[in-house]
Amino acid sequence: MYKIKTLNNIAKEGLELFSDRFEIVDDKDVNGILLRSYKMHDMELPSSLEAVGRAGAGVNNIPIDKCSEKGIVVFNTPGANANAVKELVMAGLLLASRNIVGAIDWAKTLKDKGDEVPKLVEAGKSNFVGPEIKGKTLGVIGLGAIGVLVANAAEALGMKVLGYDPFISVESAWELDHNIKKSDTLDDLFMNSDYISIHVPLMDNTKGMINDENISLMKDGVRLLNFSRAGLCDDSSLEKALESGKIARYITDFPYDKVLNMKNVICIPHLGASTPESEINCAVMAVNEVKDYIENGNITNSVNYPECNMGVCHATSRIAVNHKNIPYMVSNITTALASKNINIIDMINKSKKDWAYTLIDVESKITSEIVDELKAIDGIVKVRVIK
Repeated sequence: MYKIKTLNNIAKEGLELFSDRFEIVDDKDVNGILLRSYKMHDMELPSSLEAVGRAGAGVNNIPIDKCSEKGIVVFNTPGANANAVKELVMAGLLLASRNIVGAIDWAKTLKDKGDEVPKLVEAGKSNFVGPEIKGKTLGVIGLGAIGVLVANAAEALGMKVLGYDPFISVESAWELDHNIKKSDTLDDLFMNSDYISIHVPLMDNTKGMINDENISLMKDGVRLLNFSRAGLCDDSSLEKALESGKIARYITDFPYDKVLNMKNVICIPHLGASTPESEINCAVMAVNEVKDYIENGNITNSVNYPECNMGVCHATSRIAVNHKNIPYMVSNITTALASKNINIIDMINKSKKDWAYTLIDVESKITSEIVDELKAIDGIVKVRVIK
């Protein structure tokens, strides 16, 4: 029986996908963990732990390096909440244009003014005029699962759309509407966009990417949307641009004290994936990933180990080996098996940066002695016999 622990509420539609070979427990020694936003960094990771499934895309709350060193595969669910975020971005696009929030707040001040309200509305509405988005240019930075949906939706609403992503996947390229124009450089996108929406992960090379230098290239009165991560915008540069009007409006899904005190900012309290549909989609994807890895050794959507799939095992045994991405590992593994007269009938080896993964189907039963011999090979961090 495989044991699974949940650190947050996971939608029952996902948990119900586990077969009777699995049980949801609150034990310490478990095979898998499912979570959403729970912070795992101070958590002791049991030796039994094989997989961590994050029901969502971001994994900042998981100690990735620590997991990698212990041979624990960390999964996320890219695209599962993409539509939910896309819909909120489109709402943000309209909020950025029409000053709807300011107008609603002002309308509330008219309470209890009786018959004067209609006249006051007509007199005051001119203070909240804002442009239509039709015919304007939206620059979309990052054309992953969310960026593609945003670009396509904006085009469908009559906007001209520029997309920038030097690492766009083949799948995303196929899904992108043919009317979306490609920007060869970020500078080109900055100079030609009336609205800019950011859809890239927060990494060393993207931190503070919206800064004085890039803002200087933007059109005066540009409207900026950030539904990815707070750290993508440099605080000082953003504040100056908002004060001067260079950036007319900033819409973000990531409030914090500094940005809450800036002029012309609308902060949404991280509602991007807060829909029941999104929570179900993320739970279903995370459960399927963890389940397939534990039962079959297959890896899909891992952030620390490579994609690897050999389907369902029909051999006598399947061995899964998590190891460092260093020379001679495959040779050392196959030599150790050959020394025990074990014949390999299928094998796959994949690598991802510092880590690699080898999946092997053999004709023999694998004993604990063979497992110990494989574990003794320098660079191997985990060995599992799946069948």
